[in-house]
Amino acid sequence: MHFILYFARFALSFSPLWAREIGCISEIKIKKCILFCISLDLHYLCKRLEIKSAKLMQPLAERMRPTTLDDYIGQKHLVGEGSVIRRMIESKRVSSFILWGPPGVGKTTLAGIIAHELEVPFYTLSAVTSGVKDVRDVIDRAKSNRFFSAGNPILFIDEIHRFSKSQQDSLLGAVEQGVFTLIGATTENPSFEVIRPLLSRCQVYVLNSLDKDDLLELANKVLTQDAILKEKNIQLKETEAMLRYSGGDARKLLNIIDIVTGESNVITDELVTRCLQQNPLAYDKDGEMHYDLISAFIKSIRGSDPDAAIYYLARMIEGGEAPEFIARRLVISASEDVGLANPNALLLANAAFDAVHKLGWPEGRIPLAEATVYLATSPKSNSAYMAINDALAYVEQTGNLPVPLHIRNAPTKLMEQLGYSKGYKYAHNYEGNFVKQQFLPDNAQGQQFWKAQNNPQEAKLKERMDKLWGRE
Repeated sequence: MHFILYFARFALSFSPLWAREIGCISEIKIKKCILFCISLDLHYLCKRLEIKSAKLMQPLAERMRPTTLDDYIGQKHLVGEGSVIRRMIESKRVSSFILWGPPGVGKTTLAGIIAHELEVPFYTLSAVTSGVKDVRDVIDRAKSNRFFSAGNPILFIDEIHRFSKSQQDSLLGAVEQGVFTLIGATTENPSFEVIRPLLSRCQVYVLNSLDKDDLLELANKVLTQDAILKEKNIQLKETEAMLRYSGGDARKLLNIIDIVTGESNVITDELVTRCLQQNPLAYDKDGEMHYDLISAFIKSIRGSDPDAAIYYLARMIEGGEAPEFIARRLVISASEDVGLANPNALLLANAAFDAVHKLGWPEGRIPLAEATVYLATSPKSNSAYMAINDALAYVEQTGNLPVPLHIRNAPTKLMEQLGYSKGYKYAHNYEGNFVKQQFLPDNAQGQQFWKAQNNPQEAKLKERMDKLWGRE
């Protein structure tokens, strides 16, 4: 557009000559026309400067957001040569899918790249702020645009797990009919958060946290290509703290770089630690991380690995997990996993639960740690857990078998006349406080639900039962 400005300046000096030659156009009109061209050029110049300035004012993560697959870092299993999403883009045939992964791994960016590569209309909704009406508006616009675009429009829904059932239902017809291609992004397990009919229409692709090599590649690219940072000649001297604090999150890494480069042109571990102060761990008490960590905690106890159990306990404490929740899980583990192999485990777990209530936080972490180590190092048995499960299954299968008359309660005269409690032998009246008699219903005779497991404590219990009941 600058050529207009140069031409106008040149023409302005010759406007009287032009006026005489043309005759029918006054010199004033020619000058007005030329001045209009100048003002138009200045307007576009200002606009371009405005856009450039606005771009420079954006956060680093937004300025460096890639627009092509070749610039996209990470997720090689999805976008590398010959991978599934790359093949879809190259064939220009993209089906609906959901991107599942932690924050900052490129879900939104990948959706934008797909729309850019396919050159199709791209609609974006956030499940946090959008409702059914917004979905219907997009459906209407997508239907009208189908006549003017070569490919299906793309609807990208960020945090699709936050959509209610009715909001997700409103997508089904449009996805089924191909009104648009749906790309959803979620940090939560779609199996739990996305309705089954929508899941059946969408493939789920898992995105992983960026590894060390990916993060270093991104950091070097930013320092050499960003319009602002490349002018500063930033030196990446140490990377351990920067990588640790970013936790596989590209957005967090870029925010860290943005912060520390405002302090110094040399990035060191000490500088990163000083600027960030602390590293809040990723933890959602209602999300998948919550269930992953408690699962790892209990399985480490069950697997007799006190170091792993203490590690996951620390992860939950640092993430802000409710101490009562942890204490309850310890009580359950003491019964389910340690059980009769060490009956004291349940006593200690209960004591830890009480101590947490009495001590509060942070001292409550100490009895939790004590109970964790004790349970992890105790011998294990789930014989009681298996016994009740087998008994429940048997009851479900056989129904309400009649209780033998001699062990029924007989609080009234009529019940006594009917034979309730007749013939019952009071065990404490016999030697060793035991006497043989029938306790199971007639049709359940011979059933054995509790089976002793191979540990010293239960071996003693089994030996005693065999002796009392005359079993071999």
